[in-house]
Amino acid sequence: MRLGDGVEWTLHCCTVLGAMPPDLAVPASVLAEFHGVPSAYLAKQMQALSRAGIVESVPGRNGGYKLARPTADITLLDVVLAIEGPGRAFRCTEIRQQGPSAIAPASYVKPCGIAAAMWRAEEMYREGLAATSIADLVADLDVEVDPEQNDKAFVWFVEQLGLAEDPDQAGHPDQSDETEPTP
Repeated sequence: MRLGDGVEWTLHCCTVLGAMPPDLAVPASVLAEFHGVPSAYLAKQMQALSRAGIVESVPGRNGGYKLARPTADITLLDVVLAIEGPGRAFRCTEIRQQGPSAIAPASYVKPCGIAAAMWRAEEMYREGLAATSIADLVADLDVEVDPEQNDKAFVWFVEQLGLAEDPDQAGHPDQSDETEPTP
């Protein structure tokens, strides 16, 4: 199954937002620059996340996007469905009802065996996506990402968002208390 680039990009953005202080909004243009992706295209993907209630848009001078729910309450499946839509990946066109061996349409009472197998596999895939949250991805940052890269990212965001003037907002992610806001 091939997912669009928007899925990868928005999962990275949600992970970045999940590592930020919960009240901090990050402009889509800053997220796009950080990831080296087209700003206009990422903005459309972020709007899809906003419509799905995954992020919220904050207007104003210090506006941008922040997560709309705690990281533990946002799954990979939520993001995939927001970007790709809820439809099935495999679409059965019932080709078994065509060709020289076709019989009367009323005779096809059971789903196609190939379609049923593909739908079972897709259900397992979706269950796997639903079992992983943005909180899991954020927790993996210290393990999966080189500490030098984490530090460079932190410094870059502090500079881009002008957090150096506001020490309360510039707390390094490794020093946060990792508490989630209550809705």
